[in-house]
Amino acid sequence: MLRIACIDSEALPLFDLKDDQGNRVGYEPAAAKLVFDRIGEDFEWVYLNWEDMLPTVAAGEVDAVWCGQAITEERARQVDFTEPYAIFDETVITRAGRGITEAEQLRGLKVGAIANSANMALAETFDGAILVPFEGEDVFGAMIEATRDGTIDAFVDDDVVMLPLAEQDPDFDVAFTVKTQNRWAVGVKPGNDELREAINAGLEAVIADGSLAKVWSQWMPALDFPLVPAKVEA
Repeated sequence: MLRIACIDSEALPLFDLKDDQGNRVGYEPAAAKLVFDRIGEDFEWVYLNWEDMLPTVAAGEVDAVWCGQAITEERARQVDFTEPYAIFDETVITRAGRGITEAEQLRGLKVGAIANSANMALAETFDGAILVPFEGEDVFGAMIEATRDGTIDAFVDDDVVMLPLAEQDPDFDVAFTVKTQNRWAVGVKPGNDELREAINAGLEAVIADGSLAKVWSQWMPALDFPLVPAKVEA
């Protein structure tokens, strides 16, 4: 049985907190089940702190990480990535009523993001912003509460979780979205080409037959499915 790392965090529509049996709902667990069923592999989730996931995969203590990992150069030095199963932009959220609509207005303000993430890399481009890195298991929830109570002024994460937050919680406003088109993928231990290629084959199959797009539309109907079937060589 494959051991797949993720955090235990409430971040729908991507994933929710595990239930008493360790199960989750959301796009990521549904997509993982779809792919692993297609390649005939059983799997279980292993819940870790955000900052521990990649080192644990690299050490071979789990088989892969399927958990909001945008492909970056730094991460690619720790794990080998599959083809993407999602593509997202990035959004900045502030407390409601701040009137912030552009990056220049963040000068001198505290801006949170997950440590060593693609979101933090974007935050680093906000000239004059005071960056506040977040770590831990429920890192998304921690950033929400830090923004709510004024510990930080804003935070950066992917649009897929940020837009619903602002729609559903009157304490927050969307400041702006940056079209970064971050490619999210599964990370496996470096050199584990057998597993990486198997996951790629599964992804290719569920993209080609439309089943991954169906799962996407179930959980994220407001976002267009961004992946297209691979071209077949003539």
